[in-house]
Amino acid sequence: MLQSVPSPHQTFDLAMRDGAQIHVRRHGNPDGARLFVSHGNGFAINGYLPFWELLLDDFDLVIFDMRNHGMNTPTGADGHHYAQMAQDMESIFVGVNNELGAKPSTGVFHSMSARAAMKHAIEFGWRWRALALYDPPNVPLPGHDHYEPMCVFERKLVDFAMSRPNRFKDPQELAANYAKGGRNWVPGAHLAMADAVLRPGEDNGDFVLTCQRELEASIYLAAMTLNLWPAGEEFGGPVKLIGADPDMQRGPATGPANRALCLENGYEYEAIPGTGHLLQIEKPVECAAALTGFLEEIGITGQGAAR
Repeated sequence: MLQSVPSPHQTFDLAMRDGAQIHVRRHGNPDGARLFVSHGNGFAINGYLPFWELLLDDFDLVIFDMRNHGMNTPTGADGHHYAQMAQDMESIFVGVNNELGAKPSTGVFHSMSARAAMKHAIEFGWRWRALALYDPPNVPLPGHDHYEPMCVFERKLVDFAMSRPNRFKDPQELAANYAKGGRNWVPGAHLAMADAVLRPGEDNGDFVLTCQRELEASIYLAAMTLNLWPAGEEFGGPVKLIGADPDMQRGPATGPANRALCLENGYEYEAIPGTGHLLQIEKPVECAAALTGFLEEIGITGQGAAR
């Protein structure tokens, strides 16, 4: 049975350049190698507990939600785009090191946060010891074999986001919604994610999405014109893409697209068999093993390994 989110050792808020606040939580082993961990569009990092709880004993975890998500106070549409999110990555990285002390750090990001981290690393410079990116839904340039399948994928997500209500009577209602499409999530993950993405409404005793559906949809739309299909050599250090199963029947377009990105552009790559886009809450043990194996290859071994 999935445990509740543990109490963090430390919390603090960081101001972004436009004034938005990001609520940071520190979990795990302060003597371990530091990992920054964040989530995909419309979700929240506490909902990924089945994955990151496996890292608590060995790693110093910096857990945070992207703007307008999770435990952050919503700030609306201004700044809700990838250019600002890449800037946020810089502000968060610098702010955490100022607050906790500088330490070599690895970014562990899924989907939207993975794409923001890629943009940040290319445009702001390499800040990380390494990056482990889970199924970033990058869209290649028009004319590429995977351009149209990825655009279809993003358009379907726009429709999904816009068809979902912003208000729910309780988290169980949203959990039931998640269960319809997330049949492969581990037990307890549907309610955990619902708890993570909702906040109490200001009236009627209901619950509202922290990331409103219109903002979620805007990020899916932005993907199609982001032109983010970089070569591995554009990064200043080791990067591993950990993707959805590219051969799974009726699997997401991200699986084959990420395999193509890695084969064409020289990334270390591993697909997790039998998983879709939410791979970290479908097969968390395998996803954690893919991460720790990568870290061990580059000399990061968990407890006390802040190299």
